[in-house]
Amino acid sequence: MGFERFSPVERLIEIDGKPLRIWRPPDMESLIDLVAFDADERIPYWADVWESAIVLGEELATLPGGGHSLLELGCGLGLPSLVAARAGFAVTATDYEEPALEGVRYNAAQNGISTIETRVLDWRNIPADLGRFDRVVAADVLYESHHAAALAGVIARTLAPGGQALVADPCRTRAAGFMDVCRAAGLGVVKTKARRPRGATDGPAVEIYRITHPA
Repeated sequence: MGFERFSPVERLIEIDGKPLRIWRPPDMESLIDLVAFDADERIPYWADVWESAIVLGEELATLPGGGHSLLELGCGLGLPSLVAARAGFAVTATDYEEPALEGVRYNAAQNGISTIETRVLDWRNIPADLGRFDRVVAADVLYESHHAAALAGVIARTLAPGGQALVADPCRTRAAGFMDVCRAAGLGVVKTKARRPRGATDGPAVEIYRITHPA
């Protein structure tokens, strides 16, 4: 049945003045698998679109994508990947959960986008053929304290020399050490002032970490 088995509902999100149709499962909590959580702390955060993804998408919409590659880590339903593909990036969307990638492919089709590759990715076991990318992006993936070091390691492994990574986070306390672990991994990092998605008057403000390989 594919992604249709979730009976997805539509959410219209405007990025840089252009609408995107994002289809998502109607009830994230109903997707929780207690066995999977006990085994691997899996919670289906992929099944919604969070403010961090919108802010990251707004940033990506301003970038010239033509001729550049982009890797999204922990993509969920893939809003940043969709925006990047629309901007001309060659996009590889990755997630630990295969249903999330089904959602990316479904949403790409609904928006007339056919240029996104999808791939299951475990940050603890990066495949040798993944390669390096001009841009590496992630939105709201720093849930636990150990995720910061894991994400920094993946970025160091996948970001091309001269490239830039963008990590959007809603000011989580567990992300507080992210800049330190990036620097320990040999990366340069600066953080932007937190803001909400454009037009939003409530909800969390989102910081963006800009990460580079120092010269």
